[in-house]
Amino acid sequence: MSRTTLVLEDGTQFHGESFGALGAVSGEVVFNTGMVGYPESLTDPSYRGQILVLTYPLIGNYGVPDDAIEDGLHRHFESSRIQAAGLVVAECSPEHSHRGAARSLSQWLDGQGVPGIEGIDTRELTTLLRERGTVPGKIVPEGTDIPFAPLQGQHPVAEVSIGEPVRYEGGGRTVVLVDCGVKNSIIRRLRSRDLEVLRVPWDHPFHEEKADAVLLSNGPGDPKACVATIAHTRAAMAGGIPILGICLGSQILALAAGADTYKLPYGHRGQNQPCVETGTRRCHITSQNHGYAVRARTLPQDWREWFVNINDGTNEGIFHISKPFFGVQFHPEAAPGPDDTEFIFDLFARALQ
Repeated sequence: MSRTTLVLEDGTQFHGESFGALGAVSGEVVFNTGMVGYPESLTDPSYRGQILVLTYPLIGNYGVPDDAIEDGLHRHFESSRIQAAGLVVAECSPEHSHRGAARSLSQWLDGQGVPGIEGIDTRELTTLLRERGTVPGKIVPEGTDIPFAPLQGQHPVAEVSIGEPVRYEGGGRTVVLVDCGVKNSIIRRLRSRDLEVLRVPWDHPFHEEKADAVLLSNGPGDPKACVATIAHTRAAMAGGIPILGICLGSQILALAAGADTYKLPYGHRGQNQPCVETGTRRCHITSQNHGYAVRARTLPQDWREWFVNINDGTNEGIFHISKPFFGVQFHPEAAPGPDDTEFIFDLFARALQ
């Protein structure tokens, strides 16, 4: 290990020790409140290019699983590689113990060229981020320096989406999955319901495909940058087939409907976000990872709020009052958990019948 510093754009510095790869990276600094699930979080494309702060004090104690492939997907991860630019923890366990572990967290990061920093007060850092919002930052080993990466003008969705369509065979109806940075668990949930999945790039004219439904996936960045996806979604809505949006996909659906979106102060990232369904008033504990939200008051006349975040009152879901269009801001595939809202996929599957 060597001395390393996390530097925020306002000049605030947190000094610690390096683990994983030794190198300098820059990106938006965000925090996640989950206690477990760092292999899934780090490989979530929604974290593309961000420096991830894990608030749980001890990370890495159960190691990292192997790279096994099952039905064309990584069995244990949400994509084919680590998507976060860097990792910040209070303490990285020097030892790991789990029957499924193939390596340590530090070895995994090192193998993929991703730097980490430990030994800093993540409580202070998280409090700062909650007060100031997500900010640009950089991890720099002692004796090195790099400029802060510009956060505007990037198009991370284009970076994480596939380049060509891929089909996952199934015995039932076909869902066009628009890959804006999709998590593997979404594909698993669809296939477990006997749905055939046609996965297409984010800017693919998916409304021209012969399919029974459309799913707009999660992904990183500002939904307004997905101009082509919004236009194709609007065209698909004119066809009337069922459309489900998840996370970024829900924001894209809202924009296609004519609503507005905005950047949250520090985003929702973790496995413990309480959301209330507006009709039943039932509260669900959800997994989330997003920095933007739908501005509910801008929803057109035929649209309604479906879920609301109890912590800050922000929108967590939308639906059309007469057509099979709906979206959720949280992750019903929940990897890592909880599984409270997996019923969203059941509703979607029933809409295809």
